[in-house]
Amino acid sequence: MGFIKKENKKFDYTPRYYKGEGNPYEVKHKFDKFRTTVGKKKSLKGKFNAAIDEFKNSKNGGFNKTHAIIIIILIFIFLYIIDFELSIFLS
Repeated sequence: MGFIKKENKKFDYTPRYYKGEGNPYEVKHKFDKFRTTVGKKKSLKGKFNAAIDEFKNSKNGGFNKTHAIIIIILIFIFLYIIDFELSIFLS
């Protein structure tokens, strides 16, 4: 029965004694206010390009030294596990 599409009912319930802004029971994504890629219906390519732009324009500038150090350490651990001969790079 895929041709019958039912939408869920949405209720605008506000508690009687709640003295705040908005609805306390409203569910929002944690990072909606910080991310530009959340919440918009785009194609896969549009989402990917938006994510790359956001990564480049972040306050860290994208890739930093900490990422590089962690990746290098993980590569050396992997090479040690598979018993790779590092002496072939030295004369």
